[in-house]
Amino acid sequence: MNRIAAIFAGALMLAPFSFARSAADENAKDENNRLQNAGTVMQEILDIPDDIPQDLLDKARCVVVLPSVLKAAFVVGGSYGRGTMVCRTGKDFRGPWGAPAMYALEGGSVGLQIGAEATDFVILVMNNRGAESLLHSKVKLGGDASVAAGPKGRTASADTDAYMRAEMLSYSRARGVFAGVSLEGSTLRPDNDANHRLYGPDATAALIITEPKYESPESGRALVHRLQKATPERKM
Repeated sequence: MNRIAAIFAGALMLAPFSFARSAADENAKDENNRLQNAGTVMQEILDIPDDIPQDLLDKARCVVVLPSVLKAAFVVGGSYGRGTMVCRTGKDFRGPWGAPAMYALEGGSVGLQIGAEATDFVILVMNNRGAESLLHSKVKLGGDASVAAGPKGRTASADTDAYMRAEMLSYSRARGVFAGVSLEGSTLRPDNDANHRLYGPDATAALIITEPKYESPESGRALVHRLQKATPERKM
């Protein structure tokens, strides 16, 4: 009887550790799913010639992809969605695309009544200041960094004052309809917990994006490869 009681007590002591490990595994699975979904979104968008202008892709320092943001989040506020940011490596963000860092889009109501069950967002970061502002802290779009609804069409002109001044250009896709959309009033920040789960406890968004020792997990390679194929080097 004492032996049975000891086994039972031991099981009770180990249960919290087993639960914590199970929760951590599940969270890591969620992060990998986010990366895979982001790769799928980018693949589908770049396969359609009339979506993002090629010259904008060629000039972008970073690309933020937020797959399947639920409409309900816009009604109740709080967390809009979670995704990833991929940046070009090297000095002045001119090298090949690097490892993806995890990011979250948050904020109160910003008038985004998209009218769909889920919406994908893509944000192009167009200059060094915009990219560097996102590496370390939360950024309010339209406040800390200028943002504009991006133009559509591979041959669309991106040289107007509005697009040239904007640090970020934002797009949405709902029910297959792709369009520029303003995200002013929301915030974009590094998802530190997710980055730790994917890359280790010392990993930060800034280190993942700027240090060559960080390599993309397998789940993020399709996203990085698709961007590299579409725009292998940044143009001035």
